[in-house]
Amino acid sequence: MDIHDRRERFEVRGLREQEIVDLLALYRHLDPQDAETRPADALARWRALKTLAGSDILVGCLEGRLVASCTMVLVPNITRGGRSYALIENVVTDGAYRQRGFGRAVLHATAERAWEAGCYKVMLMTGSKRPEVHRFYERAGFVQNKTGFQMRRLERRSE
Repeated sequence: MDIHDRRERFEVRGLREQEIVDLLALYRHLDPQDAETRPADALARWRALKTLAGSDILVGCLEGRLVASCTMVLVPNITRGGRSYALIENVVTDGAYRQRGFGRAVLHATAERAWEAGCYKVMLMTGSKRPEVHRFYERAGFVQNKTGFQMRRLERRSE
């Protein structure tokens, strides 16, 4: 069944405050080994994110259940005529709901929000080396045409 057949039951929208615990459960599908965030801390960070104009956590809900999500940050910019750009992070779909178009729908809705905000581009990076993850992003309309770099702070080890 195609995602378009589920429009009445599936919606993409901004996260609601009372859904923080559900979002944290969804994030376990992103990286089960990742350190957990306490709900109160997650709520505070989401509120801080929302202070950045146009930035939010978008969720895909199937009959009220969070099944997919991504974070979008709009970055003010001085080049490109002052047009902002959007960064997407923490793209995740519940493992039981993958391969059904929900993640792609969330990405498309996120890009649409970025275009409406006047962004000239939408970027994301993935650390995954899995070809199926790369195909997912390509099928969602992203093009792999830049080289990404990152720097991470190493955690101190206790002796």
